[in-house]
Amino acid sequence: MMTPIYLDHNATTAVHPTVVDAMLPWLTQHYGNPSSVHWAGRAANAALEKAREQVASLLNASVNDIIFTSGGTEGDNFAIKGTALQRAEQGRHLITTAVEHPAVLETCRALERQGWQVSYLPVDSQGNLDLAQLESNIQPQTQLISVMWANNEIGNIYPLAEISVIAKARGVCLHSDAVQVAGRLPIDVQATGLDLAVISGHKFGAPKGVGALFVKSGNRLEPLMHGGSQERHRRGGTSNLASIVGLGKACELAGVEMQQNAVHVAQLRERLQQGIRRGIRGVFFHGAQQSDHRLPNTLNASFAGISGESLLMSLDLKGIAVSSGSACSSGSLEASHVMTALGVAPQLAQSSIRFSLGPTNTAAEIDYVIDELAAAVSRLRQISPFENF
Repeated sequence: MMTPIYLDHNATTAVHPTVVDAMLPWLTQHYGNPSSVHWAGRAANAALEKAREQVASLLNASVNDIIFTSGGTEGDNFAIKGTALQRAEQGRHLITTAVEHPAVLETCRALERQGWQVSYLPVDSQGNLDLAQLESNIQPQTQLISVMWANNEIGNIYPLAEISVIAKARGVCLHSDAVQVAGRLPIDVQATGLDLAVISGHKFGAPKGVGALFVKSGNRLEPLMHGGSQERHRRGGTSNLASIVGLGKACELAGVEMQQNAVHVAQLRERLQQGIRRGIRGVFFHGAQQSDHRLPNTLNASFAGISGESLLMSLDLKGIAVSSGSACSSGSLEASHVMTALGVAPQLAQSSIRFSLGPTNTAAEIDYVIDELAAAVSRLRQISPFENF
């Protein structure tokens, strides 16, 4: 077996060495609290605000519109609940999609239990939204539309600029979970017309446990974290300074490396997809068919006649890390909600595998994966109780 191969970058990424270097002084030499007024606190606060500028630059946002969070889940909760609570007297209706990350879906379900109405928009078999249907779901009571920038399982990129036009015409706020896009494709919150956007550092070379929420000036959110005056009274709690510095540095690096990395991973993804097509029968690829309509690093495929979990474990034994589209729930294997939303048959949905590539992956690794994948699929189909291929 060659060196272990990591193809699960949509789940998390390694911390960039330059990010580690930027963080270390704030873990060792400089330990002041950014809220303190003495010299140590002032130095810490300066580092905090530099990171805020770096994040704002990546998003093309105003520095004052950036709030540091613990990551994507907190950011989505803050954006959705904060808007809902702030606007409760104006209406209690939200719109989202059936393929959102659980950080959005579970937040919406929590609000439903508290009396809000939520419309969950379906997608077609390729994961695309019908914008006319989105527009028809807007009511006088609608306060927020939440549509992810790109899907974490199939990589589909959604037309947020077009959605923004629809939302603005009806006076509705637009939020996007941009976690999978940050550091991989350009984000311009102004050109896109977003009111709220969420990113998470560990998806693009920063540490786990830090993220940022963009809140367009003029939009008010009800705070979820009450306490001190941090983040301009919008999120109480001592700042996670070293990680925030790391997030800022990762944003700075992304601005320099993003285009080159996107070309590199797109070429590897195409190599992987073509290799799978040539070497394995009974394969179904999920998501948008046009390459420019999905993330450059993401490929999702089902292998008919076998279990995705079995295939994942077989690849793991060969040192290959990927993710399955299924999750174990109450002792039973259930298909991903994204696969279900696409209308994929249950048996086929349970065989889905997501390959998500990163800038450190190589062509040699992809060729190894293609060979081992073909061998694993062949072996599993020989013992499968389902139809042979």
